[in-house]
Formats: sequence, C-alpha cells, structure tokens
Amino acid sequence: MARVRVALLSNPKSTGNVAQLPRVRAYCAEHPDIFHYEVEAVDQIGEALRTIARVKPAVLVINGGDGTVQAALTELYNGGHFGDNPPPVAVLPNGKTNLIALDLGAHGNVLQSLERLVELARGDLTPHLVARELIALRHGAMGGKPVIGMFLGGAGLADTMLYCRHKIYPLGLPNGVSHVLAALALMVRQLFRLKLSFLPPAPSNLSVSVRRDGKLSGKFALLLVTTLEKLLLTDDIGGKSSGRLKLIAVEQRPFLLLRAVTASLLGKLGRTQMAGVHLEGADEISIEGHASDVILDGETFRAEIGQPIRLSTAAPLSFVRLAA
Repeated sequence: MARVRVALLSNPKSTGNVAQLPRVRAYCAEHPDIFHYEVEAVDQIGEALRTIARVKPAVLVINGGDGTVQAALTELYNGGHFGDNPPPVAVLPNGKTNLIALDLGAHGNVLQSLERLVELARGDLTPHLVARELIALRHGAMGGKPVIGMFLGGAGLADTMLYCRHKIYPLGLPNGVSHVLAALALMVRQLFRLKLSFLPPAPSNLSVSVRRDGKLSGKFALLLVTTLEKLLLTDDIGGKSSGRLKLIAVEQRPFLLLRAVTASLLGKLGRTQMAGVHLEGADEISIEGHASDVILDGETFRAEIGQPIRLSTAAPLSFVRLAA
C-alpha cells in the first residue's frame, strides 16, 4: 500500500467545489498516496481530523473557502489530534474570497494547485514551508476554547462583507463583480452619507483597545486585523513586527477611506502619517461595541457593551507556500 503523502479535506459546499470536485475526486482515485476526506458540515471536521491523523500525512490540504480553513485550524489548535506535531497545512484556491489561499501563493485552478502540492509532498517540503501566526478569538459566550483564524474584518468592513453576502451574492454574479459592486456601494454610502436600504448600513460606535498602545474609539469605515503577509491595503504595519497582530482602522470621515485606498494603490499607506488612519502592531486587541459584528474568516461574531471580543496571537503553524 502506498504511503499517504497528502491528506485532502474537502467541503463539497464551497463555491469552487460545485464545478471542481468531480475532477478532484477522479484525480484522488488515481493517486493512492492521497487520502481524501469529505465533510458536509463544519461539525464533522473534528472526526475528519481524527481519522486523518491515523494515516500520518506529510501535508494536510484544505479544499474549501476561508470558513472551512478557519474551522480546520480551530480544530487543529484545540483538538490535539496530531499531538505536538501537526502536519504543515496547504490551502487550495476555493470559496468566495480565498484570502488565505492567496497569501500562500495558491491561485487559479484547484486541480493544478493540488497536483503541485502532491509533487512537493513527494520530496523535501522544507524549502516551501512558512510559519504563520494565527489569531485566537475569544468571546464571553464561547467558553475557554478560542476560534482560530487569520483575517478579521470589523466595523464598516464587516457590514459591507455581510451586505455582499446577503444582498449581492444571491444575484449569482461572478465573485469579482460582486466584490466590486460591494466596494462601490460602500464608497457611495461613505462619500454621500446616504441611508438607503440597498446600500450597506452606517457603522455603529466601536471601541478598540490595543494593549500598551491605548484605545481607539468612534465610528470606523474599516477595521481589519490579520496575520496574513499580503494585506488588502499595506504590508507596513507595526514595523513588520514578528508574531504580532496587524491592525488597520480607518475612521468614518468624508473621503478618508477613498484617500486611504488611493494611498495604498500608490504604495504610500503606512509610510507617512494620515489623520484618521491607524496602523498598529499588537499582541492583544479588544473590540467592544453596541451590537457590532466582526467576521473572522467567514464566521460572524457580535461584540456587545460589556462583552468584548478579545484577540491574541496563537502559536504559529507551518503552511506550504506554492509561490516564492
């Protein structure tokens, strides 16, 4: 029997798998060194990883959207299925946003990325491994175990992500078109202060505490916390400090978000100070607000007054990077 080099964890309900999964299944059937496990729901991921741990793969490949990746990382962190030596993780380009896959150099065709990972797993993976810090999210209603992820959006950004999910995705448009429409709707509401049902809602008051660096309070058009290297706006946060959460907060002011995005496109964001734009590196962050939603890799959590969402860094995990 061939040694299992790759364990593939697939979520058939992820966007890209609707068309790609039959080809992925056929490819796996032809390669005995791939162990393919499919889950229909997030609560099956624990059992999936318990089973995968028995075959001791060289690499764990996740075939799903950012929400599937987040659920798998959370189970890896809390479940202890692999003891102290979890396998490196690879992420196929799938789902609606693919932020984690893009950060690791996976883009384009799912099957081609899988083929490349199988090729790498048959040799020495070391040159292709990168350590990534993870975000541990804790909330009063969740108990002691954190949810693990890599990208959190809050304030106006979370409102726009939810607007896109509930108002634009149902139109059946391509993902790229949907994201552009959501961004345009955000800009229209931001620039003209319109309160219309077909636009994203105005952000509510939010308090963000950054340990050792004080507190930010007010309304924010954008709040972003991540450990990803390829940020949406800039890679110059907190002096690029290792092992730290990277925070971007843009206050709700006329034209400020547009100026911040323009500065990012010109490569100037973070290089000069811009009033109302906050770039911080932190070990711990607390977010508190009145029924204010945040989204961690696709999963929504709500910050309340007296019930803040607390973010900290989790132990780093090895990932397989497909591009230099």
